[in-house]
Amino acid sequence: MKQHEDVHTLAAAYALNALDTGEREAFAAHLDDCEACRLEAAEFEATAARLAAAAAQPPPASMKERVMSSIDGVRQLPPHLSATTRAVRPRGVLRDRAAAFAIAAAVAAAASFGGLAAWQYQQGERARQQAVQAEERLRDISAVLTADDARTVRGRTTNGAATTVVASRAHDMAVVTASGLPAPASGRVYQLWLDHDGTMLPAGFLRGDGAVLVEGDTSDASAVGITLEPAGGSEEPTTTPLLLMPMPG
Repeated sequence: MKQHEDVHTLAAAYALNALDTGEREAFAAHLDDCEACRLEAAEFEATAARLAAAAAQPPPASMKERVMSSIDGVRQLPPHLSATTRAVRPRGVLRDRAAAFAIAAAVAAAASFGGLAAWQYQQGERARQQAVQAEERLRDISAVLTADDARTVRGRTTNGAATTVVASRAHDMAVVTASGLPAPASGRVYQLWLDHDGTMLPAGFLRGDGAVLVEGDTSDASAVGITLEPAGGSEEPTTTPLLLMPMPG
């Protein structure tokens, strides 16, 4: 804890939670008897909260040392009180308050940087997971297309795309391929369906030319269909199928 004559300089560090336990308890006791420091600490707390609201993070361990060295020897005089309490603000108070607010801004900037780093880490993790999932899908597609028991049915959609369904009972999976598939209108997507005893169940989306793994249980599906649906897909077909092909057996 600093010498008693410098206790007023701890308002900013107290508001920013940069004091150790002993210092914080001592300054909290000092606040009971010092209205000026109570007001000062409250102002710093409000400022730090506004600056760091977008990305609140605990201050790093080195923050206390930087805060204390920045305010060392700079006395934070009490804030402006009513005319009956104080008539004149001593010269230099604005400078001292500006320094303290700069410290609060530095803490908020550090917190924001920490939030940005966390966001970047999350984005990197999401990209990694997507890459892993894409690799798994490619592996499954390859397994179906090269399976010893692979069976193929070919067809053509009503809008002219050459389409095939390749199924492997051993892998219990199916793949749909398309070539020459026109881009859907804005706000529309190509959706796949599996026919289970007359009930069409969603089975994923066909993004364009290429191959896609059919989602859902293909073991007892009798057919695969393709429709144009609103973006995001539908729970059941809302348009006439562009194609309905029997599931290869």
